[in-house]
Amino acid sequence: MTVIALGTCIVTAPAAQTQWPGPRPSPEATKTVRALPQRDSLSGMRPLLALCAAVPVLLAQPNTLTPQEAAEGWVLLFDGESLFGWTPEGKAQWQVSEGTIASAGGDYGWLRHQAALGDFRLKLEYKTGDDGNSGIFLRSARVGQAHITGYELQIFNQHPQFPTGGVVGHFAGKKVSPAGGQWHAYDMEVNGDRLLVRLDGETVLDARDPKTKLGHIGLQYNRDKPIAFRNIKARPLNLSPLFNGRDLTGWTRVDTPRTKEPPIWSVEDGKLHVVKGAGQLETVALFDDFVLQLDIRANSSDPARHPNSGVFFRGDPNAFWTGYESQIRNEFKNGDPTQPVDFGTGAIYYHSPARRVVGRDNEFFTKTIVAQGRQISIWVNGYPVTSWEDPHPEGKNVGRKEARLGSGPISLQAHDPTTNLDFRNIRAVGLPR
Repeated sequence: MTVIALGTCIVTAPAAQTQWPGPRPSPEATKTVRALPQRDSLSGMRPLLALCAAVPVLLAQPNTLTPQEAAEGWVLLFDGESLFGWTPEGKAQWQVSEGTIASAGGDYGWLRHQAALGDFRLKLEYKTGDDGNSGIFLRSARVGQAHITGYELQIFNQHPQFPTGGVVGHFAGKKVSPAGGQWHAYDMEVNGDRLLVRLDGETVLDARDPKTKLGHIGLQYNRDKPIAFRNIKARPLNLSPLFNGRDLTGWTRVDTPRTKEPPIWSVEDGKLHVVKGAGQLETVALFDDFVLQLDIRANSSDPARHPNSGVFFRGDPNAFWTGYESQIRNEFKNGDPTQPVDFGTGAIYYHSPARRVVGRDNEFFTKTIVAQGRQISIWVNGYPVTSWEDPHPEGKNVGRKEARLGSGPISLQAHDPTTNLDFRNIRAVGLPR
């Protein structure tokens, strides 16, 4: 039997009838319903609990984030449609099938997420057989054996020493035997030297080990042991505020003598507001490898005009618009968000366009930037829009195609006299090298 939750109302239907009548709403879509439409797909439905009139409908979809999760800093590692942001290691074959990352044969290997993280919380669901043998890698290096350079959270009920819920070579964990052929949910917190693991809501491991502080998240495949994963999302931890919400303490203005209308930076209702330009506001603190999260609103009174701005990093202190720029421009062509104008919000300007414009003008959106060595990964509202590894020789001039790996301030751009933006909840954490 299928159970459809409509706010506080529950509707029951035969198990075979699982299709939502009409287009399925996005996770943030909220509708008011007075009666469900009669469609062929619901012809066998038992009488509805018709007292559901005017009940808000909020249906979660796999591989998506709620608006609250996006605002809290969660990011999708798997978009539900592609292997964007992932790199296969070894001889395993991987595919996207019915909203899952699934093994497709081959020999042993693992799928490595391209963004390296330090402290984070990770959630995912997996499904394998009764004799399944897989694992989740945490803080693993690009080279070497992933379970040696990092940690392997076990998915293997029959392992004699480290069964499901344990960390291979380190901790056995609480004895559990998740049933094969069903979805199970892992919830992991990797924070400093602490490894806290919950499986299907039950704590199965709480241990400490100082072996590694930074690395990649990965999914393991063992030969002839099918495995599927979905709803893979992470939240970086231990970010500290860069903006106190009251004044510009910790920030420095950088103006250019060429501008006719210098930018006006102000703090209003906990938001950092800027109009006019060109210019920039940069942090006193310097960052090389880091995680940055901030909320941005591009204010426009004209639907045909989309404010242009950016977040600069690894540039020269007190120098105008240097280093890498993560673009802010919520404009796309032909009504298609996959065709960004001027690289699009979340792009690495001049280098890697955003694959989708997710942000909208006059609405706050959350941008996440992870810069670790040459790898730069960017999400907008938790959706992965850019994953780029700078292939150029190391130097100081990004515009001349040199990879800038040293430290620099984080800067907010005032692009031109039409600039009108708000920033809030600006927070960051440095990553160990």
